[in-house]
Amino acid sequence: MLRFMPVGDSMTIGSAGEHTWRYRLWRHLCETYGGPFTFVGPRETVYDQQAGEPTSLAYAEPGFPRGHLAGWGEGWQHMTPLIGEAVRAHRADVLLVSLGLIDLGFYTNAEQTDENVRAFVASAREARPRIRMVLLPVIPNVRAASDAPFAEQVDRFNALLAKTVADLDEARSPLLLASLPEEWDIHTDTYDGTHPNGNGEHRIAAAFAGAMWEAWGVGRPYGD
Repeated sequence: MLRFMPVGDSMTIGSAGEHTWRYRLWRHLCETYGGPFTFVGPRETVYDQQAGEPTSLAYAEPGFPRGHLAGWGEGWQHMTPLIGEAVRAHRADVLLVSLGLIDLGFYTNAEQTDENVRAFVASAREARPRIRMVLLPVIPNVRAASDAPFAEQVDRFNALLAKTVADLDEARSPLLLASLPEEWDIHTDTYDGTHPNGNGEHRIAAAFAGAMWEAWGVGRPYGD
């Protein structure tokens, strides 16, 4: 049984009424991966926009493994202290990580955020030495389109992330840098300039699926 753990911020946890990219990827793997697998994690809910809390189970399609480690307004600095115990308790084999926008927007600069990435990887490996990880670069959002210093921090962090993945990759516990979702457009792939709509969910799922297929032969290219 291959156990995937999605780790992320508001783009990963999703909101009530949404499918989430997690569901889209699960459906893809159901059709293309030849062995048993599941999604795991200490959380299952989506974010309730009206309540302002991650307390809803109102997925558009609730019938899938909903385990994850994602939170609205959470970033690398929030997940790093949690990842070791989450990996250990849920015996994750592959982490699918989409983090960084919150960090750069509110908490840490590119260099500090990269330090948290390195600490995150170390904690995950301490808990499960053979764990694999797929890391998605930060997807520029509507703020990056109008705030040049913020856009520069996003670009700087993504460059540092690529170097970190290359530095820390090892045969026993491989790190994989996914590509940014192809042809991402904040006007057609999000509902507010940041959070994915249905189109965006498919594009994020495709980024993870494509990386795992090309590097590890897991599944098939998205859409096959």
